[in-house]
Amino acid sequence: MSQETPQSTATPVNDGLKGQDPVRQALLDVRTEVAKAVVGQDAAVTGMLIALLANGHVLLEGVPGVAKTLLVRALSTALSLDTRRIQFTPDLMPGDVTGSLIYDSRKEEFTFREGPVFTNILLADEINRTPPKTQASLLEAMEEKQVSVDGISRPLPEPFIVAATQNPVEYEGTYPLPEAQLDRFLLKLTLPLPERDDEIEVIRRHSEGFDPRDLAAAGVQPAASAEDLGRARLAVSQVTISPEVLGYIVDVVRATRAAPSFQLGVSPRGATALLNTSRAWAWLSGRQYVTPDDVKVLAIPALRHRISLHPEAQMDGVTVDDVLSSILATVPVPR
Repeated sequence: MSQETPQSTATPVNDGLKGQDPVRQALLDVRTEVAKAVVGQDAAVTGMLIALLANGHVLLEGVPGVAKTLLVRALSTALSLDTRRIQFTPDLMPGDVTGSLIYDSRKEEFTFREGPVFTNILLADEINRTPPKTQASLLEAMEEKQVSVDGISRPLPEPFIVAATQNPVEYEGTYPLPEAQLDRFLLKLTLPLPERDDEIEVIRRHSEGFDPRDLAAAGVQPAASAEDLGRARLAVSQVTISPEVLGYIVDVVRATRAAPSFQLGVSPRGATALLNTSRAWAWLSGRQYVTPDDVKVLAIPALRHRISLHPEAQMDGVTVDDVLSSILATVPVPR
């Protein structure tokens, strides 16, 4: 079996994994199930799995029609997790996300009605099409795994992650996410337009009656469970990382703060995100230790959304990914 990294570059995974670790194999089998509905986005699927293993949230960016929503729905089905979807619109209110107090005339008292945030995977569809006030309603849920209404904190189900989709900010009618919220996403994954062969496969499936609203008809079956995910998270937490690789992570992060093209570098939260995702990737790859290559694989998706470019760099056509790639090419790698 081969596995693609979150940077869309193919990296082989140990073919001997099958049968050696049933939990790891179950998580890898999720990719096979998702592929029954989603074509050509293996890197994004892997990124989503890494986020679940590292207990973090994911921002999915891509133009309309590249299967962002379908990917999340198929993944939740393959993992036997509950999912709910919120279509973010300009008139969406915070209570539509978290829930609100409703007056019960029979009991003559207010009762709390849960919002869609009370789920395992919350699909926040087109999150950048709602104003900042409603975007901010997710902050407590993302950081504390709870919501507070009328002074009472209510815990969210476990596991809980937000999978937010957004169209590129240059599209009309969007509200760029504030830095505080961007920093709470573990990864930012970009979904590209499909290659020609993949697009042909998409059209072929639709010509044969594929309905993206009917995942059961597409053959998507549960391959893992919440219990498997819990055991996998425990295994990831036991993956070791040497002082030299820890130093490498810090050096990469500190280099973003000194890069002339960046007006805002990566905070220590970003360094922690890079550590946790590197461990998850190492475990998925069949190792109990983190290598510098693991850090390189996850650096761009874990850091790209935590950085702001100088306006001059933007005018010159420089991208955050370009600068991060340059940093990874220049920061000394431990041997």
